[in-house]
Amino acid sequence: MTALPTRRDEAWRYADLARLAPLWPARDPVRRRLEGADLSLDERIDGDGWHDAEIDVAVSEGGRLIGTIEQVAGADATVTVLYRITLAAHARATLTLLSHGAAYGRLALDISLAEGAVLDLGGAIVGGGSQTLEIITTVRHIGPGATSRQTIRAVAAGRAVASYLGQVAVSREGQQTDAAQSFKALLLDRGATANAKPELEIFADDVKCAHGASVGELDAQALFYMASRGIAPADAEALLARAFVDDALAALPEGPAREALGAQLQALVARRGEG
Repeated sequence: MTALPTRRDEAWRYADLARLAPLWPARDPVRRRLEGADLSLDERIDGDGWHDAEIDVAVSEGGRLIGTIEQVAGADATVTVLYRITLAAHARATLTLLSHGAAYGRLALDISLAEGAVLDLGGAIVGGGSQTLEIITTVRHIGPGATSRQTIRAVAAGRAVASYLGQVAVSREGQQTDAAQSFKALLLDRGATANAKPELEIFADDVKCAHGASVGELDAQALFYMASRGIAPADAEALLARAFVDDALAALPEGPAREALGAQLQALVARRGEG
C-alpha cells in the first residue's frame, strides 16, 4: 500500500491517521519470512521512531508455531506491523499479543488455516494517556475442520483509545469450521475509549461460529467486597484489572513480559482521574 489509508478502509477506521500522515510517504516496511515445522515467534517491538514491518510465517503440515509478540515501543514511537501467517493442514499455532507501548501502536495479523489447523490467539491492550493502540485480526478458514479461538482484552485509562477489529472469514471449502472470538474492554476513566468491530463472513453451511464484545467499568460490588476485607482501593483496582486480562494470557509464561504488563496496569490505576 502506497497511499495513506482513509476512514473508508474498515481496517483503518479507528487508526491515528494524523500521526501516520507525515510518515507514510516514505513507507518502506522491513520484510522477513519464517518457515518450517517447529517455529518460535518471540518478538519484542521496542525503541523509538517508526516500526514498520511485514512478516510472513509459513507453518508446514502438522507443524507447530508458538510465540509472543510484545509491543513496548517508546512513548513517542509509531508501530505498524503486519504478520501474515499460514498454517498448513493439521498445523497448530499458539500466540499471545501484548500491546502497551507507543503513541500509536498497531498489531495486525492475517492468518490462514488449512484443513484441520488449530489457532489459539490471546491478546491484551493496555493503554493510558493519549495512546492509540489497535489489534487487528483476519482469520481465514480456507480448509475443512479447522478451529480458531481468539480472546482479546483491553484496559484503557486517561484519553487512550483501544481498538479491536477482528474478522473470521470462512470460505466455501471451510466446512465444519469451529471459530470463536471474544473481546472485552475495561475503561478506567471517562475519557478513555474502546472500539470493537467483530465480524463473521461465512460462505460454508456446516460451521460453528460465535463472537462477542463488551465494554464496561470496574465492578463496584467487587471493589466494595475487597475494601471490606482490608484491601486498599488502588490495590483492589489493580487486582481486578489484572484478573480482567488474565484469561487472554493463558499461554503467556511467568516472566518479564507478564511482569511488565502488570506494572503498566498498576501505573494506570495509580494515575486514574488524571485525564
